[in-house]
Amino acid sequence: MSLYRAETRRLVKRRFTRFFVLLALLALGLIAAGVAYSNHKATPEVIATAQADADRSYERDVQTAERDRQNCATSPEQYGGDCANLWTPSRDDYRAVNYMPSQFDFRENYPAMLITLAALLALVAFIIGASFVGAEWSSGGMMNLLLWRPQRIRVLSTKLAALLVSSLGLAVLAGAAWTGLFWLIANLRGTTERMTPGAWQSIGLMGLRGLGLVLVAGALGFGLASLGRHTAAALGAAIGVVVVFQFGLAIVLELAKARFYEAYLLPSWIAAWMFKSYEVTDYNAPCDFSATSGCEPPTLTITWQLAGGVFAAVAIIIVGAAMLTMRKRDIT
Repeated sequence: MSLYRAETRRLVKRRFTRFFVLLALLALGLIAAGVAYSNHKATPEVIATAQADADRSYERDVQTAERDRQNCATSPEQYGGDCANLWTPSRDDYRAVNYMPSQFDFRENYPAMLITLAALLALVAFIIGASFVGAEWSSGGMMNLLLWRPQRIRVLSTKLAALLVSSLGLAVLAGAAWTGLFWLIANLRGTTERMTPGAWQSIGLMGLRGLGLVLVAGALGFGLASLGRHTAAALGAAIGVVVVFQFGLAIVLELAKARFYEAYLLPSWIAAWMFKSYEVTDYNAPCDFSATSGCEPPTLTITWQLAGGVFAAVAIIIVGAAMLTMRKRDIT
């Protein structure tokens, strides 16, 4: 059996891997069920009920406005002495669409669901990647493996390849099932209108960027755990980034009135990658005056190309450092 097949089999057969994948699928199922339960299709019955609610609200507000005008005529001081400008309900403001329950619009709402899928799968890839190599180091399995495969870089790179290919396969299958599931929800509990070829292309490109996020997360978890030779090293680094370099750094930069402080935070870069761009506004700087739009604060746009380059560079540095230490450090 080839080394790659052996590593892929080891990864797939691990109880930890199966547990986390199952946990992720359960979470995704609960999210889909919640969306389906909270949305309703705009059937004639639903529209009629909403119109009846709109009519009742209009009649109630008309009565309230008439009562206010009568009270104002007797006690104008309670209404500021201006009874002529009291609010009068307009029939145009009471349309059925404003009283209808929410419905799942595939074109408008599915991108958010796609980002949810990518974020959850990226978390799973990070944890599984860290555990996959971290458990080998902490249990002594890496040393035993190198006894019959004394090729350090090849062994570690094959493990990484097995992780990335498996993560890619899981993400593709989950993405296809996720899209089909929400297409069904939109048909039964919402609408699939306005799904033009351009809309499908946009969703497809967002899905590809989500795949990239999953692969980068898996590579980072793998690299950090290999550097620390323990699963806890990667998890500790992740917690440190979230707690110290996100919440703590955000507070410090905001108090220091740093320019474009959001550009130093990870969520801004993830949003730029997934949404193609993210605009950071500096409200602490003097505004740029324009004769047409007035005083506007300066902005900084983070593009998806820049965000992708940063993510790729960080992943290459971490994985490269793991390969370098694997080559030079003592295995025992």
